[in-house]
Amino acid sequence: MQPRLTQVFRFTRASYADGVAELGYAFDGGEELVETIRFPQAPAVPPERRAAFSAALKMLHLIAGVSYYKAGVPPKIELADGSLDDATADLVDALYLHGLAEFAYRNGLDLRGRIVFPRGGVAAAVGALNLPKRTLVPIGGGKDSLVAVEAIKSIGGEATAVWVGNSALIAACAGRTGLPTLNIQRELAPGLFELNRLGAWNGHIPVTAVNSAILAVAAILYGYDSIAFANERSASAATLEYDGQQVNHQWSKSLAFEALLGDWLHTHVASDLDYCSLLRPYSELAITRAFAKLTPYFDVFSSCNRNFKLLGPKPVDRWCGQCPKCHFVFLALAPFLPKPRLLSIFGRNLLDDENQAAGFDALLEYQDHKPFECVGEGAEARAAMYALSQRPEWQEDVLVERFRSEILPQLDVSLLALEPWLEPSPEHRVPTRLQAALAAIG
Repeated sequence: MQPRLTQVFRFTRASYADGVAELGYAFDGGEELVETIRFPQAPAVPPERRAAFSAALKMLHLIAGVSYYKAGVPPKIELADGSLDDATADLVDALYLHGLAEFAYRNGLDLRGRIVFPRGGVAAAVGALNLPKRTLVPIGGGKDSLVAVEAIKSIGGEATAVWVGNSALIAACAGRTGLPTLNIQRELAPGLFELNRLGAWNGHIPVTAVNSAILAVAAILYGYDSIAFANERSASAATLEYDGQQVNHQWSKSLAFEALLGDWLHTHVASDLDYCSLLRPYSELAITRAFAKLTPYFDVFSSCNRNFKLLGPKPVDRWCGQCPKCHFVFLALAPFLPKPRLLSIFGRNLLDDENQAAGFDALLEYQDHKPFECVGEGAEARAAMYALSQRPEWQEDVLVERFRSEILPQLDVSLLALEPWLEPSPEHRVPTRLQAALAAIG
């Protein structure tokens, strides 16, 4: 089969038994691709939650399908269990279009008008399930989720650190939180790797959306009334605009997606199941300032994405020192940590290495666009670099000195203040029960 020539993408089935969910997909009349999600020590689904569980599982089936649809991007989508109601179709239409915008940009594709989920179904009304007042907090191994954990702990909130996959680094961070832990396993269909070998389209997918859907199922299964991610307000900023379309590497971390999925869960799963980002009011710089106080995590955290790749070598010391995430976290922490402490975390001074100039230029949006990575806005990076350029202990480092002499004269200094980035925004969807935790961040 030539994946790029397929005409139909089919959602074949979604089943669950004894802690194992199976999600089936197929192209044309081809062999079924089956993804497996394993929920450890899963209890029986209580009778009063079965309808909610079924609805959450159906959404997981739809969202996880993005990993397979992208292999062929066929013009037609078919659903074995019938058409979707308008709200569900609107959600997945938007997710596939915007969540795959970077994938489309990099592959020279235009998905507008091509992604159309069958609609015409009717959704059943749902109410409250009286879910236990406790929170699933996804752990990613980096600074943001650890700030969210400590904020919830500060108000005595009952929470569980949860992650998808088998990263030892994430497991170590989750263990350091002192919270109960939940490790869910996701196994991609083996046939997807065969499709890649046969010439499938490949590229970035909105993995946060997939993990969000997995955790919605987990919340109903284990009994939690909230899922609190750690996505900052900077995640809503597009990476670039291309051919009239916003391309945002972090779209499934954006407020737009959070609102779509949060509202959908309230109306299709349980009115008392909240999905939010606890860090939504804050910039990356505000979050790094909060993290700079969490010294017990300094020897276990890492935001370097090379630790989490499915394939290829991983850094031996948690930080590769070469990627956009390493660059940004170093730059964002620098204004808030003593310089020797920061250098001890990374094992080197990234700002005193002229070979890193291009990477930092991209963060500053100087002669380049922001990297396709989960990093802050260009204006944030410029504010952080300007702050360092005014401090004697950093001024002689080669890239800071280069910023002072070459880049700063081209900028409006009145727009480079650090302080405005440290103020929270009123725009968020944090439920009332968790809002007291916001004070621990800001």
